[in-house]
Amino acid sequence: MNFNAVYALLLREAKIFLREKERIVSILISPLLFLFVMGKGMAGGQSPVPGYTYQQFIFPGIMAMVILFTSITYGLYIIWDKRLDFLKEVLAAPISRATLFYGKALGGMLGALIETLLLVMIGGLFIMPLGPGKMLLCFLAAVPVSFMITSMGLTIGARMKSMEGFGLVMSFLTWPLFFFSGALFDLAGAAPYIRAVSYFDPVTYAVDLMRIIMLGQGYFSVWTNLGAIALFCLAAAALGVAAFGKLQQEK
Repeated sequence: MNFNAVYALLLREAKIFLREKERIVSILISPLLFLFVMGKGMAGGQSPVPGYTYQQFIFPGIMAMVILFTSITYGLYIIWDKRLDFLKEVLAAPISRATLFYGKALGGMLGALIETLLLVMIGGLFIMPLGPGKMLLCFLAAVPVSFMITSMGLTIGARMKSMEGFGLVMSFLTWPLFFFSGALFDLAGAAPYIRAVSYFDPVTYAVDLMRIIMLGQGYFSVWTNLGAIALFCLAAAALGVAAFGKLQQEK
């Protein structure tokens, strides 16, 4: 692992992300619509967690949604890099494919973590009071989750040849991951087949962990959530490194 190369890749991705200020705003639009339109529109709906409104109940799930959509979309940039000379230069550099993968993954994580931090601040002001301790825990929980989802996006992007194909795969993958995660409902009251599918959904454990941090109640235990996220991170990283090992420059 060449840490100087990882830092250089991370710095490049950070500069690209920060220059696209409209991208930062546009990614937050859908989560805010879920929170302030759906959350308020279903004000008559009861929250499964006593003492909290439905809007507050879905807030942890919407945070996971931001991480999911921001992180997995990052795989699109590896397809773009395939068509540019930048990837050719990186592939010719004396660094391993694992170094390239982790540098790109950290770059994708940066965008997701910035979006998460912005949403936590908005939620703390307008949805539910969150002290500095809960905000810090939410941010720390977002770190492995963003790595896991970014790795998935990079793995898909490394294997795809067109942006259109990536968009189709992303649409097919992201919405089921979101809806089966229990972000908008309580898994305890869900149909058995939904619970069965949710056990294999990595976003489920991210939502549940953030729900425990914010609301003090979840479907799984903290250690179950952390263990599942760790396993999914390892699997996603292994698949990502393998996919980058076969990465080639394209025209």
